[in-house]
Amino acid sequence: MSKANFLRVTCVDCGNEAIIFERASTHIACSICGATLAKPAGGKAQLSGSTIVDVLE
Repeated sequence: MSKANFLRVTCVDCGNEAIIFERASTHIACSICGATLAKPAGGKAQLSGSTIVDVLE
């Protein structure tokens, strides 16, 4: 069974860092500018508007 991790991501619009769950089941928005950081994809979330800075285990 695959282990799920948390991801530290950076918003490409404003540069804010956020920690998100790798297998998010809802849309995740940036708390500063409101841009979409990740969308649910049935398994691992699809990052859109963010880049991974670090993987937290």
